[in-house]
Amino acid sequence: MTTGTYRNPVLDADWSDPDVVRVGDDFYLTASSFGRAPGLPLLHSRDLVNWTLVGHALERLEPAEEFEKPRHDCGVWAPSLRYHDERFWIFWGDPDQGIFQVNAPEIRGPWTRPHLLKAGKGLIDPCPLWDEDTGEAYLVHAWAKSRSGIKNRLTGHRMRPDGTELLDEGKVIVDADRIPGWFTLEGPKLYRHDGWFWIFAPAGGVETGWQGAFRSRGFFGPYEERIVLEQKDTDVNGPHQGGWVRTASGEDWFLHFRQRGAYGRVVHLQPMRWGGDGWPVLGDEGAPVAVHRKPDLPPQPPAAPATDDDFPGGRYGRQWQWTANPGDGWATQHSGDGLRLTCVRSADAHDLRKLPNVLTQRLPGTPCTVEVELRLDSDEPGARAGLAVLGDAFGWIGLQRGADGTAHLVHRFAEAVADAERDAAHPRLAPGGRARLRIEIGAGARCRFSADVGDGFRPSGPVFTATPWRWVGALLGLVALAPAGQGHAGAATFTQFRISAS
Repeated sequence: MTTGTYRNPVLDADWSDPDVVRVGDDFYLTASSFGRAPGLPLLHSRDLVNWTLVGHALERLEPAEEFEKPRHDCGVWAPSLRYHDERFWIFWGDPDQGIFQVNAPEIRGPWTRPHLLKAGKGLIDPCPLWDEDTGEAYLVHAWAKSRSGIKNRLTGHRMRPDGTELLDEGKVIVDADRIPGWFTLEGPKLYRHDGWFWIFAPAGGVETGWQGAFRSRGFFGPYEERIVLEQKDTDVNGPHQGGWVRTASGEDWFLHFRQRGAYGRVVHLQPMRWGGDGWPVLGDEGAPVAVHRKPDLPPQPPAAPATDDDFPGGRYGRQWQWTANPGDGWATQHSGDGLRLTCVRSADAHDLRKLPNVLTQRLPGTPCTVEVELRLDSDEPGARAGLAVLGDAFGWIGLQRGADGTAHLVHRFAEAVADAERDAAHPRLAPGGRARLRIEIGAGARCRFSADVGDGFRPSGPVFTATPWRWVGALLGLVALAPAGQGHAGAATFTQFRISAS
């Protein structure tokens, strides 16, 4: 039996657009990964509260040449995770290419290469349904106005049960322009329950929206609608877009996101029940809960996706993603500990936002201190490496090799409107080319940078407030660079990456 309570969010970082499925006693979750690689993170839980990251379903984004450079808000949008015919399935929309799917016999793979199910611009947020009673399969998706000129509609298709082909041209099955007060309908999740086709779909926009439920006796409609979760008088803005899951004992739960600025879309867990009128009731009579009893599942030890890393053998943990498809030799394995990053030559070394070779992980949603040890193993003038906070504005602190061969501690930043970085503090000597780097992240994602180059930690520059990209929360990053030119430019070694609660 369950003991105790949980507090939202259950995933306090940018696990955007979550979807969830149960297989036996295990729960699995995936989320948007946009332009980062590997993509389609895969999380596991036994109690819906404590989650660990177990892998990714997408090693590289395709077509590969489209993602050789960062496309921070593109790529993998709002995936749906399902289990059918003893296989895991993930469908997602790339707003510039169309609807893709991958599948695998086990959550850890091997996953198939992406299959383009429906080509087109602005096709997003797909979700499949296999009707166990009839053997038929369906797909629903939404639209991105930025690419298609269409929004606020859901389109439905019949689909081959093997997920390889759609069987019709599609039909608009929900037109929210006809529902008073509704706008930006998107993110549909498709289910069968109690003789009805159900679509759980959010509307109202990322920061201020609500969760809707639609039902119809037939897949192609007509559908009736109801708002089933909204902010009401809580401080949880825009509680919506996620997935329903039922435990083996019959309890119903709903996982969704809340937009938190630089922290991205954090994940909340809501109790769910079916009301006497047959409609779902989420949270506390439609308002999100902050604290609630845990699901009636066997107690589990506290767990969360990993953040710390000693980089054994030069390998980085699952929590890290590149800002684009990785290149050969960016990170080299070796016999000891520590991440050895090649100082990649680039004409864009002045702007971290343009670089594919930034190794990133999510910014924690609570105040914390981030630290890493850095050694600059490069004699190339202008070679540099450091620890960054990356969004549409960025700041970083690290080491740079001077023309005279000395190493300097540098701290640089760029505003969202700037197209090049500039100094946030005066450079100072770093004897031995080593430094311990620190970012203290306080309330409101306010970041204080400091470093120890052998004389103790000293603060550097003014406070920098982290910012998101349009749809993506801010990221922590490790990077090694060199100016454009010829030949190998050396490397930098990072050790003892730690994130501790403040």
